[in-house]
Amino acid sequence: MRQKPHVVFYTKPGCHLCEEAKREIERAGVKDEYTFEEVNILSSIELQRRYGTEIPVVNINGTHAFKYSLTADEFRRALRMAEARH
Repeated sequence: MRQKPHVVFYTKPGCHLCEEAKREIERAGVKDEYTFEEVNILSSIELQRRYGTEIPVVNINGTHAFKYSLTADEFRRALRMAEARH
């Protein structure tokens, strides 16, 4: 059995772009096809330095996939590409 792609969503409270991106991920309708981890960058000084205001950032299987925005279609395509590489 193939392992599902792992999505890491870097965010912080009050980030409107993050809220929009998360809605698009949910709208993609493929929730059962990946694992999801939401990381608040305020939980770590290192993450705050790395991402600052350049959020949301979405990594799939450890690879940078999106920054700032994405659409449901783009997210589905990125998942398919990650599955093909895995």
